Amino acid sequence: MDALLAALADPARWKLVGLLAEQPRSVGVLAQLAAARQPQTTKHLQTLERAGVVTSQRTGRRRVYALRPGPLRELAAALGRLADAAEQVGGPGTTYDRYGLTMNAERLAATAAGWADGRSFRFHRALTARPETVWRHLTEAGPLADWWTPDGLRVSELVFEPRRGGRIVQEYRDAEDADDSEIVVGRAEGAVEEVRPGEHLAYRLSPLLPDGRPAFTAHVDMSLRPTETGTDLDVHWLITDSTVESADFIAGIEIGFGQSLDRLAAILADGTHSTDDTDTAQSDTDTDTDHTDNTRSTP
Repeated sequence: MDALLAALADPARWKLVGLLAEQPRSVGVLAQLAAARQPQTTKHLQTLERAGVVTSQRTGRRRVYALRPGPLRELAAALGRLADAAEQVGGPGTTYDRYGLTMNAERLAATAAGWADGRSFRFHRALTARPETVWRHLTEAGPLADWWTPDGLRVSELVFEPRRGGRIVQEYRDAEDADDSEIVVGRAEGAVEEVRPGEHLAYRLSPLLPDGRPAFTAHVDMSLRPTETGTDLDVHWLITDSTVESADFIAGIEIGFGQSLDRLAAILADGTHSTDDTDTAQSDTDTDTDHTDNTRSTP
């Protein structure tokens, strides 16, 4: 396939393919129709023949070339599969387009500081795990790193101190940036405001602009309620201190955090989430006990 793509990438060879699609032709006739010199035309035809897209045979003193449709059909089928995957309903392409539309709308609305203050977002997930297990995934760095970033990203630094006044740091990179050679995609800093283990968690978190200023402040409130099948998790985001530059960040909240919660639900549903706390400091149910956890993690 690579040889075929390379052969077809040249405009002169592509023109020859078009001429041969009409009918088999000799080298001399092809050179005339393509307005090219015969030696150059011969070289192009040899490249196409090595790629398998044309075949030739000598007829008297002439060499006649003909198109082989099979490789072109295979290429067309491969391109069709790529196109189908890209436009799959609900797939990454759909999410990308949806984010683009939302981002453009938010940019138009962001005309002055405070433009998004008071904006709220609500999320609900019925999780198939008990509240104490869900709590671990909300407050311990190891489990948090497995779900807390949107698709295509990964946590590169995570600090979460589950006590009132505890520090929060979330830094993330492209998921395919394995050696941390690319720039940091995003960083957010904040603090925990209320902790009732297994019941309620509240914190504030501010994504940082490239110059280090907060883009806005998100006040995040999470409530857990036990059910017969696990836990109902309700999350409320409230936006304050929004800057004009925060439009792109705010545009991604509904999609990005929604994806993260879907990942959390999937992790809990498969029943294989880790119960080993050796790489994460144990949470202390006493909210006044100092707790620090700084884990670099690649989920």
